[in-house]
Amino acid sequence: MSVNKEKYGKYVEKTAKKSPILKNCVKAFLIGGLICVIGQALMQLYLYLDISKETSKALVSVTLIFITALLTGLGIFDDIAKHAGAGTLVPITGFANSVVSPALDNKSEGFVMGLGAKIFIIAGPVILYGTAASVLYGVIYYICKLFM
Repeated sequence: MSVNKEKYGKYVEKTAKKSPILKNCVKAFLIGGLICVIGQALMQLYLYLDISKETSKALVSVTLIFITALLTGLGIFDDIAKHAGAGTLVPITGFANSVVSPALDNKSEGFVMGLGAKIFIIAGPVILYGTAASVLYGVIYYICKLFM
């Protein structure tokens, strides 16, 4: 049995298309950086419009989420992600895409069983474990503060 696995492994290694790692890293860096530059430009725009710094921060997040959701709905974000790879996983845009994509894929099943049931299928674990990790960190921080 292990001989077949070895042969198969050699076959896969020989026939698999080699990934251009350096090229992919440069594209991810540039496109991810561009997303961050857009976020910074939005921040400067909101500050220029005399919106408070705290409100501007929230508006940048909301704007990036809206743009990502819109581009996902139009099918453009997936084309960008094909080239950018991990560069589109800048947390706010990656999260927005992970919520909108399953919602669009399952909208034909209706609002409850399709959209409602599937909207957080990808983002749900991120929310769950992110929240759990923050609670655990908060408890540890609280305990440490008691003894210091």
